[in-house]
Amino acid sequence: MKITMIDGQGGRIGRTVIEQLKKRHNDLELYAIGTNSAATASMLKAGADYGATGDNAVIVNAADSDIIVGPIGIVFANALLGEITPAIAAAIGASKAFKILIPVNRCNHFVAGCKEAPTGDYIRIAIEKIESML
Repeated sequence: MKITMIDGQGGRIGRTVIEQLKKRHNDLELYAIGTNSAATASMLKAGADYGATGDNAVIVNAADSDIIVGPIGIVFANALLGEITPAIAAAIGASKAFKILIPVNRCNHFVAGCKEAPTGDYIRIAIEKIESML
């Protein structure tokens, strides 16, 4: 099973997800795709097996991933910073992978239907969903 973590900015959410998955399932092969080199480096340091950065890395890895994990805020916050391009958004959207989106309510957006909770709670829920799919 190919699990791909996509994150931007400093890669904090991706790093946390990878650390927790590796603690529980050290045998999983995890792919870390950053929209910038800092995010990729952070996720690799957390234990990801493979890492790459940028548009092409997202396009190639989204195409054959089974699960894609990423903060929902990556689309909004990082688009404002120029990290998310139309090519990245299209690749994730077109992927047949099951997508686990972690809500991040900042940058003047609100995710309807999501209760206000700490990011750690959302990460725990994402990990539980991944584990249920293994």
